[in-house]
Amino acid sequence: MMNYSEIHNDCHAAGIAAGIKCRPVPMMVGEAKSFFSNEIDYTKQTYLLDEGACGFAWVTIRPGNSKLANAYKKLGIAKPSYTGGVEIWVSEFGQSIARKEAYAYAYAAKLRELTGEERIYTGSRMD
Repeated sequence: MMNYSEIHNDCHAAGIAAGIKCRPVPMMVGEAKSFFSNEIDYTKQTYLLDEGACGFAWVTIRPGNSKLANAYKKLGIAKPSYTGGVEIWVSEFGQSIARKEAYAYAYAAKLRELTGEERIYTGSRMD
């Protein structure tokens, strides 16, 4: 019998390690010189975001009624997804989409390895 709490802990550790190892591309944010310009007006306030672009990432387990999905729901690790299956949202690493994606990829890979389940996916979107 699988210990899903222990599996989650191992996957989480893999995700944290990947997120820490990730090196986001810094991003400069400021006001454009004109409405259709891609150039920043440096006479106005600008910001350097060391952690890169902001966004979200998650791991999806399908189907939502599988043994793994049910165990994760019971443990409070995953919630039903609007698109089917269950999702584990990445809440670590602030707003850095790069670090969140690294976490999600590593978590999903470790979860596939430990459970033998294949229908485990990652997703992300910019904010």
